[in-house]
Amino acid sequence: MNIPQPDDFNQDMPVLEFKDVTFHWPGGKGLSEVSFAVPAGQFVLISGSSGAGKSTLLRLAVRLEEIQQGEILLQGQPLDSFYPPALRTRIGFVQQMPVILPGSVRDNLLMPFTLQSRTDSTIPSDEILTGWMERLALTDVALDDEAGDLSVGQRQRLCLIRSVLPRPVVICFDEPTSSLDRESRERVERIAEELAAEGIAVLMVNHTSYHPDCPHMHLTVADGKVEEE
Repeated sequence: MNIPQPDDFNQDMPVLEFKDVTFHWPGGKGLSEVSFAVPAGQFVLISGSSGAGKSTLLRLAVRLEEIQQGEILLQGQPLDSFYPPALRTRIGFVQQMPVILPGSVRDNLLMPFTLQSRTDSTIPSDEILTGWMERLALTDVALDDEAGDLSVGQRQRLCLIRSVLPRPVVICFDEPTSSLDRESRERVERIAEELAAEGIAVLMVNHTSYHPDCPHMHLTVADGKVEEE
């Protein structure tokens, strides 16, 4: 299998592109003939009613579900040309409910670097890890702490850091702030905007009346279609 590497990418093309993508769940709900393109560093806000297909859109982008028609490209390369673990270091995914593995905070943060596709990557130092934790106001958390003892808000921020450390070109947030308090929610939203400013394409599903301060693209999902506003 040919596995595209970051250095092979053409920076002039969209970082992520859906081309006439169709996917339907058993029973008929899903997405039909969805097309849009996301430039590098673009913040994309995705909205729509419950069950409209917002989460499905992100799950297709990270290949947790497989499209039935059309094509999804990551900087010009079809998603199915990537070895799945390698793909998920290029497209980060932060879910609504944080997924924490048994072990310490450090173990969780370094989990992506235990994958075979990342064994030749430089493992982030404790200094880098703590720098990110400070950036997300996790100063009261130590690297040796048990990750399972953290609050929901702390876990969500930990998952965000874990998704960013492998240096993805795209990061998908599936309602990451829905179960957070106001302070944690605002912090995650601010970091997401900063990531876009640093060149990472950010796709965020959000149910609240959130209006990003950064320039952004707005996609609305309704009746199986995606429209850009």
